[in-house]
Amino acid sequence: MSDSLVSSFPALSSMTALWRARYGTQPPAAPALPESPVARGLMTHRSVRGFSASALPDGVLEAAVAAAQSASTSSNLQGWSVIAVRDADRRARLAKIAGDQDFIAQAPLFLAWVADLSRLDHVGQAHGRDLPGVDCLDTFLAAVMDTAFAAQNAAAAFESYGLGIVYVGAVRNRPEAIAAELGLPARTVALFGMSVGYPDRQRPTAIKPRLPQHAVLHAERYDSAAANDPAVIAAYDERLRTARTAQGSPGRSWSESVLARLGDVSALHGRERLPEALRGLGFVLGQT
Repeated sequence: MSDSLVSSFPALSSMTALWRARYGTQPPAAPALPESPVARGLMTHRSVRGFSASALPDGVLEAAVAAAQSASTSSNLQGWSVIAVRDADRRARLAKIAGDQDFIAQAPLFLAWVADLSRLDHVGQAHGRDLPGVDCLDTFLAAVMDTAFAAQNAAAAFESYGLGIVYVGAVRNRPEAIAAELGLPARTVALFGMSVGYPDRQRPTAIKPRLPQHAVLHAERYDSAAANDPAVIAAYDERLRTARTAQGSPGRSWSESVLARLGDVSALHGRERLPEALRGLGFVLGQT
């Protein structure tokens, strides 16, 4: 049976097993977790950074983009575009720009997800109208959200076909270089990339534990005590450290990752200058 007909991830037996994998704890006794193939698929997600050479089946990209375009969109503005990169040389150049991440060159498909206000600008031009609202911060935020909603729909669609994906935030390290490589017009920016392909079975991945739900799920009003309970964070730190060690990654806790990532802006690898880059790419980000 070909890769295209078989899930590349081993199935977990139940919603309970998926909960244990995602949180490292037993699910609540009540309410019981209702079975859902959609929820099961989403809870099975893991990032893949090792890909086989197998090409994607015909039609999968188009189906995934149709799923992306089925996502919610602010005021139906649809302020996003996606660029599919299959050319090996271009993928290699993008890998170099995006932090020398080899999996970008290795995966058969790389998608650049783009916040796109250029198309909206052209609508105004076609009708002889100035559109000052294009330059408002809220319009940019709407485009960012639309792009993220669309990409996550596509990710779920790809995974439903047995493919693996990983998001690539490092396209924001050098947004001008990415824009030049992809021929992006003014008022567009690649927000993140996505490598897509069949996971390399010689490099298995596992579900990574997340914060417990009571740290992120609030009833009626924000509960600061629950969100920042030192005992809850400490327990999660230990679960994540153990999981990372078992997966062959450095045994770093969540708190250690936060401190390393945000304790020095140099850890952002150039993304700290994103406001300057966005202005250079034609975004105003304010009321005109």
